[in-house]
Amino acid sequence: MSEEQQQINIELDEKSGEGVYSNLAIITHSPAEFVIDFTRVLPGLPKAKVHARIIMTPQHAKMLLGALKDNIEKYERKFGEVKIAGDISSGQSLGFQPPSKDEKVH
Repeated sequence: MSEEQQQINIELDEKSGEGVYSNLAIITHSPAEFVIDFTRVLPGLPKAKVHARIIMTPQHAKMLLGALKDNIEKYERKFGEVKIAGDISSGQSLGFQPPSKDEKVH
């Protein structure tokens, strides 16, 4: 028995095609859904605005996890290991450090 592959046409308009940069994702969940808020934290800005919110079922969230894992493995085979500074489980690795008390903020 052969499986037929269904082809899906995906339309990408100009605004969506530009993309949105995010360096922080906040993930929450309920029994029925996962909510991922994409934001960016920048030095000198006291607030981080949510630029995109994605809501999906737990099944789709798990499929996304698998797809990301697969793509990161392919990326690392081609370009080398992606290194992460700090302890990501604590949420403290934001890619930059706030200035210390001794440093001047310009």
